[in-house]
Amino acid sequence: EFFDLLGEERCAQITHVSADGADFIDTIVADRCPGAVRVADPFHVVKWATEALDEVRRGAWNDARALARAEPKRGRGRPRADAPLRPGSERAKALKGARYSLWKNPENLTDNQQVKLAWIAATDPRLYRAYLLKEGLRLIFTMPHDAAVEALDRWISWARRCRIPAFVKLQKSIVKHKARILAAIEHNLSNGLLESTNTKIRLITRMAFGFKSPEALIALALLSLGGHRPALPGRK
Repeated sequence: EFFDLLGEERCAQITHVSADGADFIDTIVADRCPGAVRVADPFHVVKWATEALDEVRRGAWNDARALARAEPKRGRGRPRADAPLRPGSERAKALKGARYSLWKNPENLTDNQQVKLAWIAATDPRLYRAYLLKEGLRLIFTMPHDAAVEALDRWISWARRCRIPAFVKLQKSIVKHKARILAAIEHNLSNGLLESTNTKIRLITRMAFGFKSPEALIALALLSLGGHRPALPGRK
């Protein structure tokens, strides 16, 4: 429907299409915009790696929970000084709160999140290796094209032999979309800003629940995201 609304003339003017790896998009783009360069959106590629990392984190958390269930239970009140340690319970609690320490870019981590990440590096080499794989893939998108070609090959080799099933599976997708990933780097294209805007609009939609008409929702979106600044009475 989108391409129908554009019409053949405007479809022919599209030079690049940035999207995720869905096969149906390839079919539509090849049919309606055969001359467009198809690139793999960096936002979605890094999201794949983040999802693989979170799968590893959840696995480590579930292992810790299983260990915790085998530990002796404590009664109510403060435990005695000589009470046995419960490393499984403590580990499960720490891993449950580690999501954002693993997800966020290193430069955006708070002090507490940096401490949490250092704890993971010291106590769970497998999970930390998964984190490094995610970060390694993300950083490739910041490189010049020629450097990215070599770095992506090294990353694929690393992921292929990392013995972490989630990332072994991910590298197969990266190999499949390798040419389009490199095209995204070459043409400096990303849907990150668009995806951020969509997320904010979804939040605004939740705020607009119960409004009688969509016009109020549209007005909220324009006010929050569209640079719309209506003149208020008595203000310059």
